[in-house]
Amino acid sequence: MSKKAANKKKAAVTDFVVANSTTETAQPPSNEMLINNLRLTQDFIETAGVKRLITTVPVRKPGKQDYVRVHPGTEYRADVALLELRDDREIYLLTPAMAKELPGEFFMATLYTTINRQNVVFLWPVKLPGPDGRQLAWHRSAAQAADMARAKWIRVQPNMSLGAYEIDEAGATHSDPIWPKDVSFQGLIDIAFRDRFINRLDHPVVRRLRGLT
Repeated sequence: MSKKAANKKKAAVTDFVVANSTTETAQPPSNEMLINNLRLTQDFIETAGVKRLITTVPVRKPGKQDYVRVHPGTEYRADVALLELRDDREIYLLTPAMAKELPGEFFMATLYTTINRQNVVFLWPVKLPGPDGRQLAWHRSAAQAADMARAKWIRVQPNMSLGAYEIDEAGATHSDPIWPKDVSFQGLIDIAFRDRFINRLDHPVVRRLRGLT
Protein backbone atom coordinates (compact mmCIF):
# COMPACT_ATOMS: atom_id res chain seq x y z
CA MET A 1 0.00 0.00 0.00
CA SER A 2 1.33 3.43 -0.96
CA LYS A 3 2.03 6.10 1.65
CA LYS A 4 -0.75 8.25 0.21
CA ALA A 5 -3.29 5.41 0.48
CA ALA A 6 -2.24 4.64 4.03
CA ASN A 7 -2.68 8.26 5.10
CA LYS A 8 -6.09 8.37 3.45
CA LYS A 9 -7.19 5.20 5.33
CA LYS A 10 -5.87 6.61 8.65
CA ALA A 11 -7.81 9.84 8.11
CA ALA A 12 -11.01 7.90 7.40
CA VAL A 13 -10.67 5.92 10.63
CA THR A 14 -10.02 9.13 12.59
CA ASP A 15 -13.08 10.78 11.06
CA PHE A 16 -15.20 7.74 11.99
CA VAL A 17 -14.05 7.78 15.62
CA VAL A 18 -14.55 11.53 15.98
CA ALA A 19 -17.96 11.37 14.36
CA ASN A 20 -19.11 8.59 16.67
CA SER A 21 -17.63 10.23 19.75
CA THR A 22 -19.37 13.48 18.88
CA THR A 23 -22.64 11.66 18.41
CA GLU A 24 -22.37 9.88 21.78
CA THR A 25 -21.40 13.05 23.64
CA ALA A 26 -24.24 15.01 22.12
CA GLN A 27 -26.88 12.53 23.25
CA PRO A 28 -29.00 14.10 26.04
CA PRO A 29 -29.33 12.06 29.27
CA SER A 30 -32.41 9.89 29.45
CA ASN A 31 -35.22 10.82 31.83
CA GLU A 32 -34.36 7.73 33.86
CA MET A 33 -31.00 9.25 34.79
CA LEU A 34 -32.27 12.66 35.86
CA ILE A 35 -31.38 13.07 39.53
CA ASN A 36 -34.88 14.20 40.49
CA ASN A 37 -36.14 10.86 39.25
CA LEU A 38 -33.50 8.97 41.25
CA ARG A 39 -33.94 10.51 44.68
CA LEU A 40 -35.17 8.01 47.29
CA THR A 41 -38.19 9.02 49.34
CA GLN A 42 -38.05 8.82 53.12
CA ASP A 43 -40.67 6.06 53.05
CA PHE A 44 -38.46 4.00 50.74
CA ILE A 45 -35.39 4.54 52.94
CA GLU A 46 -37.32 3.50 56.04
CA THR A 47 -38.85 0.36 54.54
CA ALA A 48 -36.19 -0.92 52.12
CA GLY A 49 -33.19 -3.03 52.89
CA VAL A 50 -32.82 -5.14 55.99
CA LYS A 51 -35.78 -5.76 58.25
CA ARG A 52 -35.56 -3.93 61.57
CA LEU A 53 -36.53 -6.12 64.51
CA ILE A 54 -38.16 -4.65 67.60
CA THR A 55 -36.30 -6.13 70.56
CA THR A 56 -36.73 -3.32 73.10
CA VAL A 57 -39.93 -1.46 73.95
CA PRO A 58 -39.47 1.27 76.58
CA VAL A 59 -42.28 2.09 79.02
CA ARG A 60 -42.06 5.82 79.59
CA LYS A 61 -43.46 9.27 78.95
CA PRO A 62 -42.46 11.07 75.74
CA GLY A 63 -39.21 13.00 75.97
CA LYS A 64 -39.44 16.76 76.41
CA GLN A 65 -38.19 17.34 72.87
CA ASP A 66 -40.04 14.44 71.26
CA TYR A 67 -42.90 14.94 68.84
CA VAL A 68 -44.99 11.80 69.01
CA ARG A 69 -48.02 10.04 67.60
CA VAL A 70 -50.30 7.54 69.32
CA HIS A 71 -51.63 4.51 67.46
CA PRO A 72 -55.24 5.29 66.55
CA GLY A 73 -56.46 1.72 66.97
CA THR A 74 -58.18 0.93 70.25
CA GLU A 75 -56.65 -2.54 70.07
CA TYR A 76 -53.24 -0.91 70.59
CA ARG A 77 -54.00 0.38 74.09
CA ALA A 78 -55.15 -1.13 77.37
CA ASP A 79 -56.05 -0.16 80.94
CA VAL A 80 -53.72 -2.06 83.27
CA ALA A 81 -52.29 -2.15 86.79
CA LEU A 82 -48.67 -1.01 87.04
CA LEU A 83 -46.18 -0.86 89.88
CA GLU A 84 -43.23 1.52 89.86
CA LEU A 85 -40.04 0.95 91.82
CA ARG A 86 -38.80 4.53 91.93
CA ASP A 87 -35.32 3.67 93.23
CA ASP A 88 -34.79 1.25 90.36
CA ARG A 89 -36.69 3.36 87.79
CA GLU A 90 -38.54 0.25 86.71
CA ILE A 91 -42.24 -0.22 85.94
CA TYR A 92 -43.83 -3.65 86.41
CA LEU A 93 -47.05 -5.04 84.96
CA LEU A 94 -49.40 -6.77 87.42
CA THR A 95 -52.19 -9.25 86.89
CA PRO A 96 -55.53 -8.06 88.35
CA ALA A 97 -55.25 -10.78 91.01
CA MET A 98 -51.82 -9.52 92.08
CA ALA A 99 -53.05 -5.93 92.14
CA LYS A 100 -55.62 -6.96 94.75
CA GLU A 101 -52.80 -8.41 96.82
CA LEU A 102 -50.85 -5.15 96.72
CA PRO A 103 -53.28 -2.35 97.66
CA GLY A 104 -51.62 1.05 97.70
CA GLU A 105 -48.58 -0.19 95.80
CA PHE A 106 -49.85 0.00 92.22
CA PHE A 107 -51.53 2.56 89.98
CA MET A 108 -54.00 2.15 87.15
CA ALA A 109 -53.01 3.51 83.76
CA THR A 110 -53.76 3.36 80.08
CA LEU A 111 -50.83 2.05 78.05
CA TYR A 112 -50.74 3.84 74.69
CA THR A 113 -48.65 2.54 71.80
CA THR A 114 -46.58 5.57 70.84
CA ILE A 115 -43.92 6.44 68.25
CA ASN A 116 -41.60 9.41 67.89
CA ARG A 117 -40.03 11.05 64.84
CA GLN A 118 -37.01 8.71 65.15
CA ASN A 119 -39.37 5.72 64.71
CA VAL A 120 -38.83 4.51 68.27
CA VAL A 121 -41.93 2.65 69.46
CA PHE A 122 -42.69 2.78 73.18
CA LEU A 123 -45.58 2.36 75.60
CA TRP A 124 -46.79 5.57 77.20
CA PRO A 125 -48.47 5.01 80.60
CA VAL A 126 -51.08 7.66 81.44
CA LYS A 127 -52.57 7.40 84.91
CA LEU A 128 -56.33 6.89 85.19
CA PRO A 129 -58.61 8.58 87.77
CA GLY A 130 -58.54 7.00 91.22
CA PRO A 131 -61.44 5.07 92.74
CA ASP A 132 -62.95 8.38 93.87
CA GLY A 133 -63.00 9.64 90.27
CA ARG A 134 -60.48 12.39 90.91
CA GLN A 135 -57.65 12.95 88.46
CA LEU A 136 -54.69 15.27 88.80
CA ALA A 137 -54.28 17.97 86.16
CA TRP A 138 -51.00 16.33 85.17
CA HIS A 139 -52.72 13.08 84.31
CA ARG A 140 -55.75 14.74 82.72
CA SER A 141 -53.57 16.86 80.41
CA ALA A 142 -51.46 13.80 79.52
CA ALA A 143 -54.64 11.92 78.55
CA GLN A 144 -55.72 14.88 76.39
CA ALA A 145 -52.31 14.92 74.72
CA ALA A 146 -52.48 11.18 73.99
CA ASP A 147 -55.92 11.64 72.44
CA MET A 148 -54.69 14.51 70.23
CA ALA A 149 -51.66 12.46 69.18
CA ARG A 150 -53.91 9.94 67.46
CA ALA A 151 -54.21 12.39 64.54
CA LYS A 152 -51.41 14.96 65.03
CA TRP A 153 -47.73 15.12 65.89
CA ILE A 154 -47.59 16.68 69.36
CA ARG A 155 -45.09 17.39 72.12
CA VAL A 156 -45.81 17.52 75.85
CA GLN A 157 -43.92 19.95 78.05
CA PRO A 158 -44.28 19.98 81.84
CA ASN A 159 -45.22 23.39 83.26
CA MET A 160 -44.64 23.41 87.00
CA SER A 161 -46.42 26.73 87.49
CA LEU A 162 -49.45 25.44 85.62
CA GLY A 163 -49.34 22.08 87.35
CA ALA A 164 -50.03 20.32 84.06
CA TYR A 165 -48.56 19.49 80.70
CA GLU A 166 -48.59 22.02 77.89
CA ILE A 167 -49.29 20.53 74.48
CA ASP A 168 -47.43 21.75 71.39
CA GLU A 169 -48.51 20.80 67.89
CA ALA A 170 -45.80 20.38 65.25
CA GLY A 171 -45.52 23.49 63.08
CA ALA A 172 -44.48 21.61 59.94
CA THR A 173 -46.65 19.10 58.13
CA HIS A 174 -45.24 15.63 58.64
CA SER A 175 -46.37 12.38 57.08
CA ASP A 176 -48.16 9.81 59.20
CA PRO A 177 -45.88 7.41 61.07
CA ILE A 178 -45.05 3.99 59.69
CA TRP A 179 -46.23 1.61 62.40
CA PRO A 180 -44.59 -1.81 62.63
CA LYS A 181 -46.88 -4.26 60.90
CA ASP A 182 -45.34 -7.49 62.15
CA VAL A 183 -45.69 -6.81 65.89
CA SER A 184 -49.08 -6.84 67.60
CA PHE A 185 -49.92 -4.95 70.78
CA GLN A 186 -49.56 -8.23 72.64
CA GLY A 187 -46.12 -8.60 71.11
CA LEU A 188 -45.14 -5.13 72.30
CA ILE A 189 -46.38 -5.99 75.81
CA ASP A 190 -44.39 -9.24 75.80
CA ILE A 191 -41.20 -7.39 74.85
CA ALA A 192 -41.71 -4.43 77.20
CA PHE A 193 -42.51 -6.52 80.31
CA ARG A 194 -40.68 -9.77 79.62
CA ASP A 195 -38.62 -9.36 82.82
CA ARG A 196 -41.09 -7.16 84.68
CA PHE A 197 -44.32 -9.14 84.97
CA ILE A 198 -45.71 -9.88 88.43
CA ASN A 199 -48.10 -12.82 88.48
CA ARG A 200 -47.28 -14.67 91.72
CA LEU A 201 -46.90 -13.96 95.43
CA ASP A 202 -43.33 -15.24 95.58
CA HIS A 203 -42.15 -12.80 92.92
CA PRO A 204 -38.95 -11.05 94.13
CA VAL A 205 -40.62 -7.63 93.93
CA VAL A 206 -43.57 -8.76 96.05
CA ARG A 207 -41.22 -10.26 98.63
CA ARG A 208 -39.20 -7.03 98.65
CA LEU A 209 -42.31 -4.90 99.22
CA ARG A 210 -43.35 -7.16 102.10
CA GLY A 211 -39.93 -7.00 103.72
CA LEU A 212 -39.19 -10.66 103.13
CA THR A 213 -35.88 -10.06 101.35
